[in-house]
Amino acid sequence: MCFTENHEDRIFIGHKLHRRFSTETVVRHGRRDVLRKSIETASALSKYYSSSEKQILAEETVSAHATGLAAGLNAGLAAGLNDKQILQAVEYVSSYLQDQRERYLPSGAPLSEQHQAVMRPYFSAKLLDQVKVVELHGARVPNPPFYEEAKALGFVSLPDLTHMNSLTFLDVIVFNERLTQRSLFHALVHAVQFQVLGLERYTEIFVHNFVNTRFHFRVPLEAHTFFLESKFARPGAASFSVEDQVRLWVKQNRY
Repeated sequence: MCFTENHEDRIFIGHKLHRRFSTETVVRHGRRDVLRKSIETASALSKYYSSSEKQILAEETVSAHATGLAAGLNAGLAAGLNDKQILQAVEYVSSYLQDQRERYLPSGAPLSEQHQAVMRPYFSAKLLDQVKVVELHGARVPNPPFYEEAKALGFVSLPDLTHMNSLTFLDVIVFNERLTQRSLFHALVHAVQFQVLGLERYTEIFVHNFVNTRFHFRVPLEAHTFFLESKFARPGAASFSVEDQVRLWVKQNRY
């Protein structure tokens, strides 16, 4: 019986030997130097795989723990807010919108004749006359103070107001970025929603849908606005009444 000294072959042969021959037979007929090398290899492999097993178990434990935490967090988020918390959230948002309107109204300016002319095919003359605009130069609307409390409840995808082109506070529109026709149209759609729904109903719809969807862009009020904005920006598109579109969605319970 001859044993090869190749390392990989020693592993393979060793695996076969223990299934076919007893240890007494191997010791009696095997070469001592080859057996010692095989024993050393087996011992090293044993330590290697033992260490690997410990690492795998540790990683699986960490992974299971992380999965458990994620599942717990998702379960908590899926549960949503209770009725009292939702009512409080509606009050927070409603008060914030009203306060911001009062804050920026004194510095608001009416729409220019040029902007009114562009928007007249889509919005009523009454709305265009009523709306006031504020362009912030070198400043931005900060996030509301209640954001920290909302994030503590698991709402980590709140819209960052400082990165938004514009904010509509009822009939006062504040622009973080330069006023463009498209950004103005978007903001005016929200003004129509406030006009048709009223502050309280608008806020209730927004809060309830945000609690359910967890994302600002999935709230129907916002999704509808982006839809109409894209319709407005389409080259050669026919004009349409935004107010009629909003009232239709209200009638169809799509908000």
